[in-house]
Amino acid sequence: MRSGLKLSRLAALAALLLFASAPSFAATIVIVNSDGAGEGFNDPTVVSAVGGNPGTTLGAQRLFVFQTAANIWANILPSAVTIQVSSQFNALPCDASSAVLGSAGAATLVRNFPNAEFTATWYPVALANRLAGSDLSPSGVDINAQFNSTLDGGTCLGGQTWYYGVDGIQPASKVELLPVVLHELGHGLGFAQYANLTTGALFNAGPDIYQRFLFDRTVSLHWIDMSNTQRVASAINTGNVVWDGPAVKIVAPTVLGTRTEVRVNTPPAIAGLKIYGTADFGPAAGASVVSGAVVLADDGLAPASDGCTAYVNAGTVAGKIALVDRGNCAFVQKAQLAEAAGAIALVIANNAAGTPPAMGGSDPSLTIPTVSISQADGAAIKAQLGVGVTMTIGPNPSFLAGADDNGRVLLYAPNPVESGSSISHWDVSAEPSLLMEPFITDGLYNTVDLTKFAFEDIGWFQPRTTDSGPGPGAASVALRDAWPNPFTITTSIGFTLPRAGHADVVIYNVAGREVKHLLSADLPAGAHAATWDGSDDAGQKVAPGVFFYRLVGPGLSGSKRMVRVSTIGS
Repeated sequence: MRSGLKLSRLAALAALLLFASAPSFAATIVIVNSDGAGEGFNDPTVVSAVGGNPGTTLGAQRLFVFQTAANIWANILPSAVTIQVSSQFNALPCDASSAVLGSAGAATLVRNFPNAEFTATWYPVALANRLAGSDLSPSGVDINAQFNSTLDGGTCLGGQTWYYGVDGIQPASKVELLPVVLHELGHGLGFAQYANLTTGALFNAGPDIYQRFLFDRTVSLHWIDMSNTQRVASAINTGNVVWDGPAVKIVAPTVLGTRTEVRVNTPPAIAGLKIYGTADFGPAAGASVVSGAVVLADDGLAPASDGCTAYVNAGTVAGKIALVDRGNCAFVQKAQLAEAAGAIALVIANNAAGTPPAMGGSDPSLTIPTVSISQADGAAIKAQLGVGVTMTIGPNPSFLAGADDNGRVLLYAPNPVESGSSISHWDVSAEPSLLMEPFITDGLYNTVDLTKFAFEDIGWFQPRTTDSGPGPGAASVALRDAWPNPFTITTSIGFTLPRAGHADVVIYNVAGREVKHLLSADLPAGAHAATWDGSDDAGQKVAPGVFFYRLVGPGLSGSKRMVRVSTIGS
C-alpha cells in the first residue's frame, strides 16, 4: 500500500474525529476606524514598539491592540457574517481616582428573524446575523465602541496611562488595554441586558436574549417573567441575581475558586451569609477561617462604636470579632485599634444604605482580617448582641467564589444601581476575577473565561444538534468544549441530553485508539459533565498531546478536540 494514498481504519477514525471537532466557520471581526484625522487610531505620535505590539505610532499601536482582541473573539465564535465594530478614542470622564475606560454595545437589536431560537426576543445584531446566516443590517455596523483617550495624558488614575503591549506584562503605572477591549467587545457581542433599570421597562416592550437567563432567587423568577417593579427591585438585590444557563453552570467549577464567606451562625433570626466588602490591608478574608463571638467596640468617646480611639472594653473584645461603625477615621486605623484590643477580626458596618464598600489603606503589620457589611446587616447584628451573635469569616470549600449555593454564577447587582454596570456584569465576588466584571483587575489578560459559555447559553453556537436533527428551538444536546483546554491536570467535558438515556463519553488519541472510557451511564435529561484527569483505562497518566472526546447518547453523537500540556511530574 502506497503511503499517503489510503488511510488505515484507525487513521480514518482519527481524521473523522478531527473533522467533527473543527468549527464549521470562524467569525471575522473588522475594526472600523471612526476617528478623525490626527486623533485616536490616526494619531501620528511616534512611539517605540512595546510588548509584542510592532506599531511605531500611537494610532497604529491602538489599532493593533483592537485587532488582537477582535481576533481572540473571532477564533472563539462561529459566524458566516462579518462583524463590524465602529471604534474610536474619545475624551471620557476620568479623575485621579476613577475613570471610564471604555464602553461598547450592540449597534441595534433584532427580533423575529430567520432561525431565531426564541420568538419575540431581542438579539444583538451580531448574534442575530450569525443565527440568520445573513446580514440583517447591511448598511450599518454591528457594535459601537469608544475608549478613553484622556488616559494617555497622565491625568487619570494617579498618572496611569494605557499599556499597548499584548504580552500580558503590565507595568505598575499602566492600564492594560487588551483586556479592556476584550471586555467591551463582550458587551457588544451579547453580554448585556437592555431593560431600563430605573423603570424596569423592557426594550421596545420585549425581553432580550440575555434576560432569559437572569434569575432572581428571592422571587424565584426570570427577568422575562417579572413585572417592571420586580425588575427594578431585582437590579439592586445584591447577591441574589444569578445566571441560570446550563453551560455556565457546568463549567463554573473549573473556573472559579473557593468561596470566602462572612456568615452569621447564631442566633437563627439573623443567621446566614452576608454581603461584604474587602480590605486592601491585613490578611485576606479568605486566608484562613476565623470564628467567634461578636462584640461591639466601645472607645469611650462619642460616637463610642466608631472604633477610632483605644477601646475601653478591650478585655471584652479580646479573642472575639470586633464590630464598629464606619466613619470619623480611616478604615486602616479602625483595624489597627481592633488588633491592639486583641480582636481576632474586624467587621465594619456601613453608615449609609447600599452595598458594603471596599476599603483602601495600607499597613503590612496588620494580622487580623477586616470586612465591611451593610448598614442593615450591622443594625440587625447590634439588635441581637444581647442574646449573643457568633460569626465565621473565611473560605468554605463546599462552594464557589462568585456563585450561589446551587453553583449558579452571580451577577453584579449593587445598591444603588450603577448605570452601565448593574446586571450586565459578573459579580465582583468571583475569584479569580472574570473578564466581564465591572472593574478590570490585575491578572486579566487575553482569556474570556465564563463569558464564552454565557454566549453558548444565549445561542452563539446554534444550531444545537438534537436527536430529531439540528434546528433552532429544539432541545439542546450540545457537546461543549472541554474546559480548561489546553489542560494540565484535569478538564471538564460538559454536555446536555434532551431526554433520558444511556450516554458514553470516550477519549481517543490521534491514532484513533481508545484511551479512556470516561463515562458509561444511564442519565436523566439535562446538563451533565465528566471530568478527565489525564489517565488511561489502566490508570496511567497519558503523555501530553492532542486527544479527542466523543459523546454517544440517545439518538445523538458528537466529537471535539482537546490538548493536554506538560507539567512537572506529568
